[in-house]
Amino acid sequence: MTEGGGPGVGAAVHDAGCDRVGVVLGRRGTLLRLGPLEGGRPWEADPENVQPLSRAEQLSAQLAVVNARSRHPR
Repeated sequence: MTEGGGPGVGAAVHDAGCDRVGVVLGRRGTLLRLGPLEGGRPWEADPENVQPLSRAEQLSAQLAVVNARSRHPR
């Protein structure tokens, strides 16, 4: 957690505001800037809606990304 509230850069989190999982990329004003685990377009989230993932939740989310890529290779 940072002194401004919310997880620090690099933390894997769940954004309850849009029901997405991502990684904290930084801050923009009072909002957190999050990016998808699999890469892609970042979004902004209210720190009050963001909760850090447990290690098990993070591994589960990463496995879902790997499985999706194996079903739909680029």
